[in-house]
Parts: sequence; structure tokens; C-alpha cells
Amino acid sequence: MYYKFSGFTQRLVGAGASAAYAPQGLKPVVSTESPTLIFATPTKIASDVPSTVEYLGKNRVPELQKFFQKPDGLPVHLKRGLPDQLLYRTTMALTIGGAIYCLIALYMAANPRKMK
Repeated sequence: MYYKFSGFTQRLVGAGASAAYAPQGLKPVVSTESPTLIFATPTKIASDVPSTVEYLGKNRVPELQKFFQKPDGLPVHLKRGLPDQLLYRTTMALTIGGAIYCLIALYMAANPRKMK
């Protein structure tokens, strides 16, 4: 059995297959003519396209793997030098500053000022 939503009773009611797949009485529109071309340029068929994928740039993954896997004792997030160090130190400073700010706000909320 098929069901459809009744707009009158606001519930599901039993329905035939054609009514269930065309809700609210809408019937699927079947076009007999092909759609007009938008830009009037021919399209390529998938079989005409070469099967190889062309990349825009050189594959740098092997170089980066060698660079990041060098055993020089540095953590991965600091391997690229000064920009990584600046980002790391800024992040740590903001994290510690935020934690201190949260503790101060918690202290102020726990000990409100006395009204005179």
C-alpha cells in the first residue's frame, strides 16, 4: 500500500501508486522536445575526453614527504622555520591569555563586589 500526505487532514492517508509518487495532485511533466541550447556550443561526449588526468602543477608530495620526515629533531608543526614559529608562539600566547582571562572572570563571578 502507498501513502501520501493529506493537506486537508494533515496526516498520511492511503493512496494509489500514481498519487503517492505525484504529491498534491502534481503530475510529472514529460517534455516531447529537446531543450534549447544555452550557448549553442557543442559539448564533448565522455568517450571523446582522454582518460588521463592533467594536473596544473608538478606533484610536490614526494618532496614534502622527504622534507617533513627528515630526522632533525624538530616537530612537524615547526619544520618550515620562522613563519611556523610565529604562528605557534602566537597561538600559545592567545591560549594562555584566554585561560588566564577565564580564570579571572570565574573569580570575579564567584566573588561579586559588595554594594555599599
